Amino acid sequence: MRKILVAVAIAAPLMLLSGVGSAKGCLKGAAVGGVVGHVAGHHAVVGAAAGCVIEHHREKVKDRAAARQNMVSQSSASATATAPATPSR
Repeated sequence: MRKILVAVAIAAPLMLLSGVGSAKGCLKGAAVGGVVGHVAGHHAVVGAAAGCVIEHHREKVKDRAAARQNMVSQSSASATATAPATPSR
């Protein structure tokens, strides 16, 4: 009975986290962090958590930069498209 309660206690929060699908970079960061944490003193879980947080932050920064670049390129394209044409002689 105790094993069932432990399994339910572990599975319930994991099922609630299934909606968090936009954790870009987390798996790669967790894998690298887990290995580094294991090598650096058998702290694989702490390393995996830290790696996930760091890599997720890097992906968010990269996404913001790409969105900013996209807005700049769109605004420059729309500015050239709306520029008045000079009459040719």
